[in-house]
Amino acid sequence: MAPLDTDILLDWIVRRGLEGAGGSQLVREFSERCNEAGLALSRSLAFIDTLHPVHEGTVYRWRSDDVEEKAAVEYGRSNEGEGAVSWQRSPFYHLLQTGGEELRRRIGFGEPADFTIIQEMKDLGHTDYIVFIHRFADEATIGEMDGVYSAWSTRHPDGFSEANLIALRRLVPALGLAIKSAALARVADTLVQVYLGRDAGRRVLKGSIQRGVADRIEAALWFSDLRSYTAITDTAKPSEIIPLLNDYAEAVITSIHEAGGDVLKLIGDGTLAVFRADDPAEACRCAMRAEENLRTRMKELNERRLAAEQPVTTAYVGLHIGEVFYGNIGSVDRLDFTVVGPAVNETSRIASMCRSVDRPVLVSSTFAEALPAEERAPLVSVGRFALRGVGRAQDLFTIDPELL
Repeated sequence: MAPLDTDILLDWIVRRGLEGAGGSQLVREFSERCNEAGLALSRSLAFIDTLHPVHEGTVYRWRSDDVEEKAAVEYGRSNEGEGAVSWQRSPFYHLLQTGGEELRRRIGFGEPADFTIIQEMKDLGHTDYIVFIHRFADEATIGEMDGVYSAWSTRHPDGFSEANLIALRRLVPALGLAIKSAALARVADTLVQVYLGRDAGRRVLKGSIQRGVADRIEAALWFSDLRSYTAITDTAKPSEIIPLLNDYAEAVITSIHEAGGDVLKLIGDGTLAVFRADDPAEACRCAMRAEENLRTRMKELNERRLAAEQPVTTAYVGLHIGEVFYGNIGSVDRLDFTVVGPAVNETSRIASMCRSVDRPVLVSSTFAEALPAEERAPLVSVGRFALRGVGRAQDLFTIDPELL
């Protein structure tokens, strides 16, 4: 690759990075452009760790032949099981242990294929293989995201020329910076959605971060908590508490999301969620669908936990519909994107009444009236109650016990 072509490709990388191109796009387009400029890449790979509750990172792949493979693959933890074994046998791990930044093997010219992946490349007819690690400074490390790792191979009869190696050494750090930029955007998106909720997270990333700015919205409101949670925590082993919360939170949150709702807050064993729709009847219908989904999931979850001799419980759910303020509430230094207003407090009180009347779900009269007639039919009155902190008595309804 000529120096002018390298300069042109560097300018392109910067532009694509600023445009927000994703990692798989960057690796594919970079590899294709290298080939067009005379740097014959046959296989390209780059990966970067992330900050995610499940995935450790993402690997981006490109190949010049017609074999199909996923361009981006999220990988799990590399410190346990087979993942750890595979990682410790890789040239990347070797470089990390020795402090190196580059490893090259001219496998088509007698140099040793001393790592499993390099032997595989040799068996597939590759003649030259080079690995880079471009580390971040300690203060730039986020979680496990401590650098950009990449590997490049060719089937060219002469391997990589000295000019092409010089080009790769100039280009790959710039490509790594563009990949890091894309990865940080994904981390930000993941964090705000995981900790704030999907809709709230999207709003924050779009700039809705001004303190005290909130929209007045009509929404179906959900508040749930676990039956006898305090008694369970008093008697269960300490090591069982977090797995129990995770199991039941997974059931609640997944049920809400599948029905189109957004979880805004987790408060111990409690969950606050909203269902929004142009038609109030549709918002209430979605909330009822989430409650039905949850009952099914709870039954399956409890069967698994009982089989494992683990403590089990069920959920109390309160449903209401009303006008709320939806936005940023808090101090200059600590904001929360959530819903506030009398309707939210009323929903919490309705959920707490489930214990008093020993019913798994209670809905307000306002919520019941918003439902279409055919979906209101399974509801039966449990009476009229004065809710703590609510100025007027409230008629409450539940699902006919004979239908559960």
